Amino acid sequence: IIEGQLRQRRQERAAIAVSSKADKSAKRTIAFRNAVSYVKQYKVAEQSELRLKQQAKENGSFYVPAEAKFAFVIRIRGIVGVAPKVRKILTLLRLTRIHNGVFIKLNDATIKMIRMVEPFIAYGYPSLKMTRELIYKRGFAKVHGQRIAITDNSVIERSLGQYGIICMEDLVHEIFTCGEHFKEANNFLWPFKMNSPKGGFHKGAATT
Repeated sequence: IIEGQLRQRRQERAAIAVSSKADKSAKRTIAFRNAVSYVKQYKVAEQSELRLKQQAKENGSFYVPAEAKFAFVIRIRGIVGVAPKVRKILTLLRLTRIHNGVFIKLNDATIKMIRMVEPFIAYGYPSLKMTRELIYKRGFAKVHGQRIAITDNSVIERSLGQYGIICMEDLVHEIFTCGEHFKEANNFLWPFKMNSPKGGFHKGAATT
């Protein structure tokens, strides 16, 4: 009887392993399809912008690009002796340490907050390339209050899978497009630890 039970358990474990392998393969396929879809979306958007620029040039006018949807903000100064309100805003923005950087979705409220703490920050409007490089090269996850390396897509899926975000390209896309679940995706990312550039930071510019 015991031998039969052990054989059954081994068979169950083997079945689970096969199922898990198939599940991982299916998720890799989905992640690849998503990445291909995003590349097409980005290319269409780029071509549309180029066409609008060309039309404006032909009409003798100027092309005015759409306002940025999000910014990358870095804290560049300490807050010793500053007003409590400034401290509170920097905390709300998750800029609790010098050289911390975060993505911030721009709206009336966040723009007002940025302006109130402007002497303490540098910021810019990241391109797709910069957004992707930040997340891939410097991105860490916040899981149960801990800073965790994003070693594979399962780290992302466990926290954001319920929002349809299961891989790095999903995460990049959600941030760059300010998607429906930007807040959840952004809060998943631990504040970036940035290096101080030679010559210091400049107002209105962010660096990788």
